[in-house]
Amino acid sequence: MDLAWLWVPATIFAAAAQAGRNAVQRGLTQTLGTLGATQVRFIYGFPFALLFLAVAAGIADTPLPGVNGPFLAYVAAGAVVQIAATALMLAAMRDRAFVVVTAWTKTEPVQVAVFGFAILGDPFTLMGAAAVVVATLGVILMSVRTGMAHEARAAGWRPTVLGLVSGAGFALASVSFRGAILSLEEGPFFLQASWSLVWSLGMQVVMLALWMLLFRRDLLRRCLAAWRVSIWGGLLGAAASQGWFLGFALTSAANVRTLGLLEVLFAQALSYRVFSQGATGREWAGIALIIAGVGMLLMAA
Repeated sequence: MDLAWLWVPATIFAAAAQAGRNAVQRGLTQTLGTLGATQVRFIYGFPFALLFLAVAAGIADTPLPGVNGPFLAYVAAGAVVQIAATALMLAAMRDRAFVVVTAWTKTEPVQVAVFGFAILGDPFTLMGAAAVVVATLGVILMSVRTGMAHEARAAGWRPTVLGLVSGAGFALASVSFRGAILSLEEGPFFLQASWSLVWSLGMQVVMLALWMLLFRRDLLRRCLAAWRVSIWGGLLGAAASQGWFLGFALTSAANVRTLGLLEVLFAQALSYRVFSQGATGREWAGIALIIAGVGMLLMAA
């Protein structure tokens, strides 16, 4: 039975869970700051990743996939560049150019398609490439705000460069995680996805914990003290990652990350209901482009 189509519901689930995680992190920034709120996705997500692996192993009823050289290289690269991309994004946002950075990081799906083809040989059709571009333009349009041009001129070229490099880092992380999954030789796709997620989150937790122990022990204490709220961010973050990895196991990272732009629509719904913020005409136009791009992607897939 061909289960390749499961990447679609897995990715939609991941996008919805990530929108929820971001909403939780938004609340945590008031107590932990931007950096602390970002850290909880790794620290509190890892135990849930282990739980997902246990469930997957029980369903598969087969030995765990094991590791090999290419797997470790891919998963380590993905773990490192994802942290680096997050750090670059936060550094750019400290320059008071949040909107500029957000817009440029949204070029990630386009970069995923390029890196996926160059590194893994993932093919993409003309329709698929057009879908990536249309959906990405929709997200960028939604990221545009009044005064953005003035903000960009005031901030200079640095946020633009950091935003693009940050988007490239997130793109490389997605491609690396797919490469890690594809390098495994044993086990069903869902077990390979869960196994890869545990290894990537485990590496990230170790790296971040060591960094906080050396340089920001106060932040580590605050993250641990805020466990009642942070645990929900960890659950939603791990659930989102599980969905992304399931998608990576079944189709190209470009398909997954492009369909994953639906996260913006889920975030818009949360913003309207939870934060009482309405959509502008420009945002509705962006939504239309995202929906059109996703439709083209599903036709091409």
